Amino acid sequence: MRTDKPEYLKLYEFLRDEITRGAWPLGARLPSRRQIAVDRGLSAVTVDHSYELLCQEGYAEARPRSGFYVTYRRSDGFAAPESQTRSRANPAAYGGEDAFPFSVLAKAMRRVLADYGEALLEKPPNAGCPELRGALSRYLARNRGIEAGEDQIVIGSGSEYLYGLVVEMLGKDRVFAIEHPSYEKIERVYQAKGVACDQLPLGHDGIRSAALAGTRGSVLHITPFRSFPTGVTASASKRAEYIRWAAQGDRYIVEDDFESEFSLLRKPEETVFSLSEGENVIYMNTFTRTVSPSLRVGYMVLPRRLVPLFEERVGFYSCTVPAFEQYLLADLISGGDFERHINRMRRMRRRQAKSDSPCQTERGMV
Repeated sequence: MRTDKPEYLKLYEFLRDEITRGAWPLGARLPSRRQIAVDRGLSAVTVDHSYELLCQEGYAEARPRSGFYVTYRRSDGFAAPESQTRSRANPAAYGGEDAFPFSVLAKAMRRVLADYGEALLEKPPNAGCPELRGALSRYLARNRGIEAGEDQIVIGSGSEYLYGLVVEMLGKDRVFAIEHPSYEKIERVYQAKGVACDQLPLGHDGIRSAALAGTRGSVLHITPFRSFPTGVTASASKRAEYIRWAAQGDRYIVEDDFESEFSLLRKPEETVFSLSEGENVIYMNTFTRTVSPSLRVGYMVLPRRLVPLFEERVGFYSCTVPAFEQYLLADLISGGDFERHINRMRRMRRRQAKSDSPCQTERGMV
């Protein structure tokens, strides 16, 4: 465990790991916050923050005048009760107070023009500029729990382009299982690439277990943070179920993490990529919501064992994102402007959600 993490996060990760390995099974009452504070020499506030995170992530729930109880299912595929699902705020809309500050963006553009000069006219490496890939590698480690080298990161002109690369890398003879309903372009891109799609109906906390167990697919495309148009968020139990499914045979998960940066939780949602111990989750995200939809820049993180296959089958494709935009995003990330904007938006949304629901505590904006 990294020593530079705050104490509440260290305690959260310890409790989470104890729950997922079965030390506290489904329905078990967790130790009281007072007991934890005394046993580990921590302040009551630190313990409170840790328990809040457990509830926010779906590992536990608070019961009035009773304590905290485990809601995570370790070994079966059944969904948690409807009452345990978490609500999500509306997606970020570009424009107004939601938009990335134009003055900051313009200043970064001028800085990139001055710093890189004629180098901006050079063709980027096929997988993307090392400056952006390196900045993303460090950002993902800090904020998403994803430990990946820059050689595992591929830059492309939006998620739709990257979906096509996944098909060509894994093969068109596979069936791709997708959420139903889902963002329509997911299925349309896959079908345009000549692959069959299996639609898996969504329940209140993710894909229904029976549908997942019976799918013909060997590639599962999920949007665990917030599925469009339903707004369904996959619970901790459901994410574990996805990982167990992918561990059987030659299977892969495409994790589309769109909009997750604007989570109302005290920390961003855990990704399936970071939770999985296997090498079969492909992580994707874009800058459409966080910076501007006009940039058309996305990226995917490959498990290390897929890097050689990617290079062999599709590594010859030229990068579809201009060097200027890549250097611009690298500057925003490395200089801190990107994260400052995200943090500002998350604080604003928590305040808005709290004013809309003043009684909401455990699963929202405490």
